[in-house]
Amino acid sequence: MELILKYFPELSEEQKRQFAALYDLYTDWNSKINVISRKDIENLYEHHVLHSLGIAEVIRFKPGTKIMDLGTGGGFPGIPLAILFPEVQFHLIDSIGKKVRVATEIAASIGLKNVTTRHARAEEEKQTFDFVVSRAVMPLADLLKIIRKNISTKQQNALPNGLICLKGGELDKETMPVKNKVMIWELKEFFEEEFFETKKAVYVTI
Repeated sequence: MELILKYFPELSEEQKRQFAALYDLYTDWNSKINVISRKDIENLYEHHVLHSLGIAEVIRFKPGTKIMDLGTGGGFPGIPLAILFPEVQFHLIDSIGKKVRVATEIAASIGLKNVTTRHARAEEEKQTFDFVVSRAVMPLADLLKIIRKNISTKQQNALPNGLICLKGGELDKETMPVKNKVMIWELKEFFEEEFFETKKAVYVTI
């Protein structure tokens, strides 16, 4: 929790309460339904919560923005972002029902009013959003094909509507087909922990 306050010191008391509740909730749910590797649960705040908040270092979403978190798993990056941006609507979608259940229960437990969830494949989701966010669910080109239909034409943020992915490692080959539309941020520019050395936020305009 200190880690979150180190980079986001301006949190309200409610946001602090919500972030602080995540550890016990994820530990409990993870013992029943494996959404985070067992070895990794003690690194929840660094590897999952703060990593999700890397997107907030790239863009501060305006109130009223609508975002789909595709392949959310147990709720990343959607739940940490929903805590940070209470005036923004988040729709969390995953093809694995039990993972969606964990995300749904945790959002309800901490009182998030700006989160909806859906057990479905991305191809089935017909709503439109300002942004789609995702944590490394598939190669960019495949992801773009699926979500193009979901991106709204109405603009309201500093970056044009599009896709924001959290990825790691070498991305040259993956970004080649969209190289004129892509921006990449190294998360080590924002977070000093060693975990972020190779982590990146990748934005593609659509």
